[in-house]
Amino acid sequence: MSAVGTIALPEKLSESQRAALVNLLADEDPVVYQTVREKILSYGPQAAGWLRPHLLSREPALRRRAQEIVRHFDRQAADNRFLAFCLKHGEDFDLEAAAWLLAATRYPDINAEAYRAVLDDYARELEERVDFDGDPKSLLSTINDYLFCDLGFAGNEENYYDPENSYLNRVVDRRTGNPINLCLIYLLLARRLRLPIAGIGLPGHFVCRYQSSATEIYIDAFHGGKFLAKADCIQYLVHGNYSLREENLAPVSPRKVLHRICANLHQIYRQLGLASEATRLQRYLVALAR
Repeated sequence: MSAVGTIALPEKLSESQRAALVNLLADEDPVVYQTVREKILSYGPQAAGWLRPHLLSREPALRRRAQEIVRHFDRQAADNRFLAFCLKHGEDFDLEAAAWLLAATRYPDINAEAYRAVLDDYARELEERVDFDGDPKSLLSTINDYLFCDLGFAGNEENYYDPENSYLNRVVDRRTGNPINLCLIYLLLARRLRLPIAGIGLPGHFVCRYQSSATEIYIDAFHGGKFLAKADCIQYLVHGNYSLREENLAPVSPRKVLHRICANLHQIYRQLGLASEATRLQRYLVALAR
């Protein structure tokens, strides 16, 4: 413990002082580690630069602790970017960009461009398969066959409240998720294919709707793309004792979609007793409510 006390902390640390702090991260005494960690964190994001050369250290304890602190700062930066995005935009914005920014708050190393490329590949494959001049149900059936049969996307019924169901990168990785994020995959592909599909925020559930001048089809992505009529959605509202207000069957804005994803996560983290994560999501909800 005395070694920590001998390190002066001037406004600007010298290289040797930084090295001394970094080396103490590997100390086996947890009290020493916590003290050094707090001192490093007190220097803010610049401290991540001192630690990045040690992310591949051959010393396991140093490597692990350096990774933890760098990840802390990376998540902090991602948190700031997401909050700034929420505060900057109104009801309509690039929902896909927002989803990747949200994912980065939990997975700061995410390569959003790589995930965009995956969705681009899905869309290109569908362009080869879909008959855009054909019957809308046949068109949607082709999308469903590809997404839910060939690619294996499915609703996570076994672990519905897993937080990973709400982060788009993990939904793509695992090919499972909750209703709103599976619908998000559907919506992002529909946008690439220029199809008239919107998200419908039913209370307690989320579906997509294909609507043209002659056709209206609701799509339940959580249940394999099952087709629903408007009457089915009304029946769902009646059986659930929900209001029959038209807004429950109206397309929702990108901001409302993002707010709902964050609200789901906030509730899940609270139920799991993850106070710091719940607080983080509460900040997002406040920003999105403005």
